[in-house]
Amino acid sequence: MQIQNLAYIGVETKKLSEWKEFGTKVLGLMIAESSTEDCLKLRMDDRPFRISLHRGKKEQFTFAGFELRDQTALNKAKEDLKKANIKFKYGDKKLAQSREVQELITFEDPMGTIIELFHGRTLDYQRFISPVGVSSFVTGEMGLGHIVLPAADLKKNYEFYTKILGFQDTDYMSFNMGDADKDFSAGLHFLHCNNPRHHTIGLFESPHPNGLLHLMIEVPNLDEVGYALDRMNTAGISLQSTIGRHTNDQMVSFYMISPSNFAIEFGYGGWQVDWEKFTPTISYAPSIWGHEFQAPE
Repeated sequence: MQIQNLAYIGVETKKLSEWKEFGTKVLGLMIAESSTEDCLKLRMDDRPFRISLHRGKKEQFTFAGFELRDQTALNKAKEDLKKANIKFKYGDKKLAQSREVQELITFEDPMGTIIELFHGRTLDYQRFISPVGVSSFVTGEMGLGHIVLPAADLKKNYEFYTKILGFQDTDYMSFNMGDADKDFSAGLHFLHCNNPRHHTIGLFESPHPNGLLHLMIEVPNLDEVGYALDRMNTAGISLQSTIGRHTNDQMVSFYMISPSNFAIEFGYGGWQVDWEKFTPTISYAPSIWGHEFQAPE
């Protein structure tokens, strides 16, 4: 199986109005024309949407959509899932229309997150115009960005995403957690797919109540990161981690808390890797400088 990129994510939320303000006035995303009273879709490029927010009774990460090259690739994915005894469903016409794709299948990962594999995404020929003047986002062949998922059973999730979905190793990081009397380590796998982005999936050895630790979106210059930091402060959004530069993907970024209580990493300068010249790495520190965690008030 060969996944091209992370194309979109879905979130159930009680806070659609807060997301509308946050998504447009802080992140700088554009409301898609296909949005409804109960579903807010946010654009960041020529794709019909990248984030789909559905009115519900809780704050929960619900699905991740991954793009395959074509019908042949999707058929190969179906065969791979059958061989691995992974049960999947065929997306009906209504679901395909709502995702604005030609065909898709759905199934669950070991943590219960719905994975959608599709081909044939619609292009939106209406020009992307950020409501706060963000020049553009770094997407294209690399997709939406990356997500870091909680994986209480790290080995099981790692094997699912690598052996079944075909993701490959980029980096492994181990964190020392706890206090001096109760130290333990937690692992974090960084995995890539068929595009130059350093990682598309992160798997962190930790539970999380809403199913997502953070979503990363990338902009093309450092000033856009600074402007976003100013907008965050003006809007009174909580900072999770100060600006800094990561060790493994070289991203300069900061983290802020979304209305659904997972973090948004807003960054610039992520490493775009030539995989033919790369070998996986092991990291022992998350950042070269900065990224100081801010305890919730």
